[in-house]
Amino acid sequence: MDFDGTAVVFKALGDVHRLRALHFLATVDAGCCSTGQGVCTCDVQQMLGLTQPTTSHHMKLLVEAGLVETEKRGKWTYYTLSAKGMLIARTALDGLLAAVPQQQKEAV
Repeated sequence: MDFDGTAVVFKALGDVHRLRALHFLATVDAGCCSTGQGVCTCDVQQMLGLTQPTTSHHMKLLVEAGLVETEKRGKWTYYTLSAKGMLIARTALDGLLAAVPQQQKEAV
């Protein structure tokens, strides 16, 4: 397991604003943005209620973790979800869950 890469993913997931941004990207109405292909920075900023520099910082960390992909169109950046980081998190959690005794799993 790549512990460094996994830590980057979990660090990115460890902030409420970044979790809200991921949820927004996953559930946004396709008509939200003019192209329907990705979510514009301005829409993420408006949803989070943060300044542009703060929003850009959070989105940069999500991109670096492999959770989000970007596409530059003119002066705007558009974001879409990426499976890479989510698969890293899922694999790490599945490995840990496999070590939990069966009786504890059944109690949940």
